[in-house]
Amino acid sequence: MWYVKKWNELTPDEICQILDLRISTFVVEQKRIYHEIDKTDLSALHVFAIENDKIVAYARVFLDGKHVSFGRVVTSEAVRGQGCGMKLLKKIMNAIKENFPGREIEIESQEQVQDFYKKVGFKTIGAPFIFESTPHIKMIHESL
Repeated sequence: MWYVKKWNELTPDEICQILDLRISTFVVEQKRIYHEIDKTDLSALHVFAIENDKIVAYARVFLDGKHVSFGRVVTSEAVRGQGCGMKLLKKIMNAIKENFPGREIEIESQEQVQDFYKKVGFKTIGAPFIFESTPHIKMIHESL
């Protein structure tokens, strides 16, 4: 089941599972030492899927100046390679269309997954850069 919720609509269990998935993937698995939790969580929309009482896919969508952005895009190891990531990306794009219509979308993608975002119309701009010890590339998408 898919959900789109504001921070104050999340249950304590959902918050715990979201943070566990993000930290397990970005900090532990990818060995990136950084502050995973920030104030963006408080104003973001949280898009996620639950299967068998576990959050298996997650991203947050938020306004960043004049454009909308999203990040912390993650699927659990249990569902990787099963198309869940593309389902998540489509849910993200739908959430943007419904909540932020007409705004340009700008993201900072980890460089190794930029082709994933290109599948739904994102284009790279600028040169790669290092963010939190990981190569990233800025990508944009026309407004929805």
